[in-house]
Amino acid sequence: MAVGTRGEEVAMCTQVLVARVLRSRWFMMFASMVVMAASGSMYLFPLYTNELRLRLGYNQQTLNTLSFFKDLGCNVGIVSGLVHEVAPSWVMLLIGASMNLVGYLMIYLALTARIAAPPVWLMCLYIWVGANAFNFANTGVLVACVKNFPEGRGFVIGLLKGFLGLSSAIFTQFYLAIYGNDAKSLVLLIACLPSAVYIFFMHTTRVLPCAPHPDSEVANKPFFYFLYISIALAVNVLAMIILQKHVQFSHAAYIVCATVLIIILFLPLGVVVWIEYKAASLLDRSLQQPPTIVFDASTMSKKDDHSSRPLCGGGFGCISSMFKPPALGDDYSIMQALVSVEMLVLFTVSVFGIGGSLTAVDNMAQIGQSLGYPSNSINTFVSLISIWSFAGRICAGFLSEIFLAQYKFPRPLALTAVLLISCFGHFLIAFGVPQSLYASSVILGFCMGAQWPLFQSIISEVFGLKYYSTIVNFGAAASPLGTYVLNVCITGRMYDAEAARQQGSVDVTRDKICMGVACFKRAFLIITAATFAGALVSLILVWRTWGFYKRDIYAKFKGARAAAVDENDSGTEEVNEMEVSALPKEENDGGSRSKNTDTNRKKETVNDDLH
Repeated sequence: MAVGTRGEEVAMCTQVLVARVLRSRWFMMFASMVVMAASGSMYLFPLYTNELRLRLGYNQQTLNTLSFFKDLGCNVGIVSGLVHEVAPSWVMLLIGASMNLVGYLMIYLALTARIAAPPVWLMCLYIWVGANAFNFANTGVLVACVKNFPEGRGFVIGLLKGFLGLSSAIFTQFYLAIYGNDAKSLVLLIACLPSAVYIFFMHTTRVLPCAPHPDSEVANKPFFYFLYISIALAVNVLAMIILQKHVQFSHAAYIVCATVLIIILFLPLGVVVWIEYKAASLLDRSLQQPPTIVFDASTMSKKDDHSSRPLCGGGFGCISSMFKPPALGDDYSIMQALVSVEMLVLFTVSVFGIGGSLTAVDNMAQIGQSLGYPSNSINTFVSLISIWSFAGRICAGFLSEIFLAQYKFPRPLALTAVLLISCFGHFLIAFGVPQSLYASSVILGFCMGAQWPLFQSIISEVFGLKYYSTIVNFGAAASPLGTYVLNVCITGRMYDAEAARQQGSVDVTRDKICMGVACFKRAFLIITAATFAGALVSLILVWRTWGFYKRDIYAKFKGARAAAVDENDSGTEEVNEMEVSALPKEENDGGSRSKNTDTNRKKETVNDDLH
C-alpha cells in the first residue's frame, strides 16, 4: 500500500508540474519561439524564383513585382493589428494558419501545373495572402510576449526575431530531408508546416497575469539560457550549410541533420520545465506556513475606476486630443502615435533603410549571377543570409537592452549606426568589388536583422503598450513602399534595361539574363544614397528622445511593483501587531521581531514563485 500511495503521489505531482508548465508564461515564450522559427517563408523567396522563371516564364521585373507583393503582405499588418485589439492571440494564429495554407498551396499548384497558369495579378494575390499570414502570427505572439515581459522587451524581441531569422535555414534542412533538392516541394512545405505549428500552439499564446520580480537580473536570467540555445542552433545550421556545400550528403544524412535541428529547437522546453520545477519547489516550502495577505478594497476600486475612464471626451474630444500626445513612454492612442513626429521619422527610416536592405536580400541570387559567381557560392551566401540576420537580431535585441540598462544608450542611436553600416554593404554591390559579395551578404544580412528588433522596441517604448499591436504594424507598413520604389521601379527596370541593351533588344517581356557590374550599379548607388538619407533623418528621433532614454524608461513598471510591495508590507505589519498584542506580555518583545522576519521572508518567497 505504501508503494502504491507513493506512486500515486509522484503521478499527481507530475501532473501538477505539467499543468504548471503549460500555463506558465515561460512556456508561452518557448511556444512563441517555435512559432517564429516556422514563420520565415518570406525569406525563402530567392530559392524558388528560378522555378517561377522556368515554369511561368517571368522576367526580372515580374519577379520583383511578386517580391514587392510578398514584402507588402509580410510587412503591412494593419488589419492584423486592428483585429488583435478585439480578438485573442489564438484567433490570430488560426487566421494566420488558414491564410498561409491557402496562399502558398495555390502557388504550389501553379508551379506543378495542377491548375492553369494564373495571370500575374492573381499570383501577386496568392503570394500576398501567404505572406500576410505571417503578420497575424507575428502580431499574436509578439504582443503577448512583450506584455508578459515588459521589462525585458529587448531580450524578448531579439529572441523572437532571431528565431525568425533562422527559419529559412531550418526550412531548407527540413525540405532537403523530406523532398530532396526540389524547389517546388519547398513551396508545398511552406504551405503546410507553418500552418500546422500555428494550430498546435495557438492555445498557449496569450497574455498572462504575473507579478513583477523584485530582482530584474534574476528575472531575465532565463533569457540568456534561451540565447545560448539559439546560438547553438545557429552554429549547427552554419556547420550544416558549409558541409553540405562541400560534401555530398545522402538522404539519410539530411534526415539526421534535420533531427538534430529539431532536438536543439526544443531544448528551451527543458529550461522551462527546470524554471517551473524550481518555482514549484519554493512555493511548496513557503506554503507550509503561508503568509498573511491583506487586500485593500479602496485601492482596488480606485484602480478599476481609473481603468474604466474613457480615452477622450465626446464630440471633437478625440480629434483635439490627437494633437496633444502624452509624454514619451506613456500610452499613446492610435491616432496620437500616427500623427506624431516620432512616427513620421520611423516611417521615413523604414522606407529608405529597411526597404533598401530587403531589396538587396531579395536580389542576392541575381546579383551573384550577374557578377559571375559559381552557383554553389551563390547558394552558400544566400543560405547564410539567415545566419547573419539571426546574428543581427540577437545582437540588436540583447546588446541594445544591456547598453540601455547600464549606460542609458538610446536605441534610436543604435538604429542610426545600423543604417550607416548597411550603406557600406550597398556600396560594395554597386561597384562590384571582386570577391566582395560574401562581405556584402554578411553586412546586409546582419543589418536587415538588426533593424527590426530596434524598430519594434523603439515603438513599444515611445508609444506605450496599450495599442502596441496596431501601432507597431502601422510603423512596419512603410517598408513595402520603399521596397516597391527601390526594388520594382528602380532595380528591376534598370536590370531589364541593361539586359536588353546587352542582348540587342528592347523586348523584355521574357526573361533576359544580365551579366556584369553595370546590371546593379546605378540601382545600388541610388539605394546607398537613400539609406544614408534615412540615417540622417533618424538623427531627428535621436535628438527628440535623448532625454527620455537618459531616464529610467521602465520606471512605471518598477513603481507599480514598489507600490504593491509597500501595500503588502503595510498589511503584514498590521496583522503582526494584532498577533503580537494577543500574545502574553513576556513573549511580545522576543517573538515579534522573529515573527515579522519570518513573515516577510515567506512573503518574498511567494512573490518570487508567483513570478
